[in-house]
Amino acid sequence: LWLFVLTFVLTGIAGCGTKQKDDQEAASTETAGAISSVDDIVGKKIGVQLGTTGDIYVSDYENDGSGTTVERYNKGADAVQALKQGKIDCDEQPALAFVEENPGLKILDEEFTLEEYAIVIAKGNDDLLEKVNTALEELRSEGTLDRITKNYIGTDAEKGNYPYEPQDVSRGNGTLTMGTNAEFPPYEYYENNEIVGIDVDIMQAIADKLGMELKIEDMAFDSIIPAVQSGKADIGAAGMTVTEDRKSSVDFTDTYADASQVIIVKK
Repeated sequence: LWLFVLTFVLTGIAGCGTKQKDDQEAASTETAGAISSVDDIVGKKIGVQLGTTGDIYVSDYENDGSGTTVERYNKGADAVQALKQGKIDCDEQPALAFVEENPGLKILDEEFTLEEYAIVIAKGNDDLLEKVNTALEELRSEGTLDRITKNYIGTDAEKGNYPYEPQDVSRGNGTLTMGTNAEFPPYEYYENNEIVGIDVDIMQAIADKLGMELKIEDMAFDSIIPAVQSGKADIGAAGMTVTEDRKSSVDFTDTYADASQVIIVKK
């Protein structure tokens, strides 16, 4: 997904890391308040979700001798809680959704980095890659991708008014298993004990195009690529950022969303 800085077709989150001693917490709270730009995260404690592009990007800060430390969390929400509790100085997450739920936090105006999301498919599975790309292009040209996005992050008049409904099609071509990490609203998250979100709707629309049944497997973010490689999942979709390092392990479909990674700090 990410730097865990991220998210929304135009939002994301970046963060700063954990304390080792209780008596350092007051000082850290003061430094957190001084974070007003990307440059200010150098030397801070940064929180990231394990395995995301946020994790990858801030590793450079961790090893540059600046004193920056990185605390890695299995869930983005855990990093947000650490930020609220003063255990880290800034945090990387699906930005807008987390800030809306936590009024004591804010997003810096300056973007951390730009990235693109795509679907992950195992190397060598060229047939599925071609079929998914064809489906994506059809969904884009029909306006379906745009409507799915508007339903979650459009204007107030658009949100909730473009729900994607599974099509009444024959599903004789088998099951399409999607590996995801349902901790990343609005792309994938739980609502009424069901995984929903932009990626879920897009994958359902693709499954409809392919005449397949969609099955969703929720797992740790850093388990998605191994699951695709091993065949446990046919595809991975979880706000998955295209990177050169990941391209060495898996193939990516055409991209379907542009995202901005941003930094979340305490107000």
